[in-house]
Amino acid sequence: MSATWYECKVKYRKTHDSGEQKLTTETYLLDAISFTEAEARINEEMTAYTSEEFLITNIKVANLSEVHPFENSDRWFKSKVSLIALDENSGKEKKTNVYMLVQANDVKEAFENTTQAMDNTMGEYSIPAITESPILDVFPYFSGEEEKLEEFNKIATSESTQEEEIKEETELV
Repeated sequence: MSATWYECKVKYRKTHDSGEQKLTTETYLLDAISFTEAEARINEEMTAYTSEEFLITNIKVANLSEVHPFENSDRWFKSKVSLIALDENSGKEKKTNVYMLVQANDVKEAFENTTQAMDNTMGEYSIPAITESPILDVFPYFSGEEEKLEEFNKIATSESTQEEEIKEETELV
């Protein structure tokens, strides 16, 4: 199932480095099933982020097909990718535009990261536009299942290690 990304705008009083407080509106992106869940999740995320009162001013479905975070990058860029297909009936090229959110430090790196994200694509494509996004942070959906799987794997590994130690001890006796 593909993710539905919601762009949420939140207005709150932010304390700057100089110590002054200013009313700021910032944009966040999160993965949710519905507008209701998106509102609940942004409330939860913002409560953890700021102790000030905040107001959710807008929630809309983001026109993004994929989101690609990259290590050591601090800004988000929206990449327009044109997928090129050949129309068998007319013999002409047909372009379908999709939008990807890619994390990078500058436009050049965003282009490289978009190309890297598209490496496994079988068809032809072009990247006609990359723009910096106002999105400050992305909150993907996390069900907790990944954590349970990781915990299970740790337990399974430790049990097999214990079994090996017991076998070694019994062989020595």
